[in-house]
Amino acid sequence: MHLQTVRKNSKKRQALLDALCSSHEHPTAEMLYNQLKPEYPELSLGTVYRNLGVLVEEGLVVSVGHIKGQERYDAIVEPHPHFVCKNCHSVIDLELPDTVSGMYEEIAEHSGCRPEGYSLTINGLCQACRS
Repeated sequence: MHLQTVRKNSKKRQALLDALCSSHEHPTAEMLYNQLKPEYPELSLGTVYRNLGVLVEEGLVVSVGHIKGQERYDAIVEPHPHFVCKNCHSVIDLELPDTVSGMYEEIAEHSGCRPEGYSLTINGLCQACRS
């Protein structure tokens, strides 16, 4: 995925987006910083946070939410559920049928609101922690 031309493209922002697109961990800003720092020695953690904010604002990345006090990010922006392990704090994409967006019309009819998206997180123990 490449950055839209809405804002000035930067190598660091593109590297950040590429790192997110290739990750299945739903990384934190700190995890991304540690991954990119060897290639970009001048990179600061503040730059990572700012650029993540830009990527979220532009709809290229979504926040999965705060897990154990740290915000986690995902480059898959289509609505999909996540499983969060309460023991190891891993975040796993779940491949479940999307029944929620099919209810938008009913939600709008009953509440008067206009749904535009949803976030679903299921908590429990992952397969590794159950063993």
